[in-house]
Amino acid sequence: MDKVILEKWATGTPTFSVEFFPAKEEKDARQLLRAANAVKKLPIDFASITYGAGGSSRERTLDYGELIADIFGFRVMPHLTLVGHSKAELLAILERYKKAGFFSIMALRGDPPKGETAFTPAPDGLKHASELVALIRENYGDAQLIGVGGYPEKHPESPDIETDLRFLKEKIDCGANFVTTQMFFDNEKYFSFVERAREAGIRVPIIPGIMPVLSFKQLARINALSQAHVPAELRDALEAADRAGDKEAGIEIGLSWAEKQIRELIRRGAPGIHLYIMNRGCFAQNLCARLGDFTALRR
Repeated sequence: MDKVILEKWATGTPTFSVEFFPAKEEKDARQLLRAANAVKKLPIDFASITYGAGGSSRERTLDYGELIADIFGFRVMPHLTLVGHSKAELLAILERYKKAGFFSIMALRGDPPKGETAFTPAPDGLKHASELVALIRENYGDAQLIGVGGYPEKHPESPDIETDLRFLKEKIDCGANFVTTQMFFDNEKYFSFVERAREAGIRVPIIPGIMPVLSFKQLARINALSQAHVPAELRDALEAADRAGDKEAGIEIGLSWAEKQIRELIRRGAPGIHLYIMNRGCFAQNLCARLGDFTALRR
């Protein structure tokens, strides 16, 4: 296992990571590579790359993960989901990840394929992300750094926060090293989540996931999926910029809000920041230029 990340968390040094999604078409590939090139000089500790529902981007996750590792030197953390895979297929994918030199894995249950509303395990597949974590640990011991997802405002399918935390605790007990949260726009939701997680016995680092939302339309689209609370100040400002047709104002509002979130999160002890950049590296560049040294934000 690459222990650099764990050592940073152990010493209270905040990490910085970004998330890409694999390209579907040639134009998407150019955008992905431009984004990776834009952020290559930023202090990135690792770069994650997502995995499509039903394994629809399985090969692209591997291919583009290898590509951004080879060209830009990123430590790559590929995602892996259960959707559409038998246990044997999951083990085969894990072996390919290992041979590719990926130092960590984000282990997720995954969303149902497009057009389906409920998760259904594949024949001889797994039901829960905790089982995937256990599978990785059983077959690779401590060779992999394993991340799992967390929901500051609970998973949409969970009946309540307590149930959601119980499932999260199971993932940690099965061997996960850290949690990366779903995006949120109100920092108090994150800090409350961390407090409840600690009370539930979850001791691993909980990395806040931040996404700069740059227009009112984007906010509405994301919020429909994540169901995250949106402070009225952010919603109203983006809506006003949208009504005025001022795209640049919307971008500035979104970046300024994300900057404010990150500054407070690091100052109040968050172990790092995971930035959902949607393959738009220029915005990650912009935020880092505004923020400067992450370590200095702690003071």
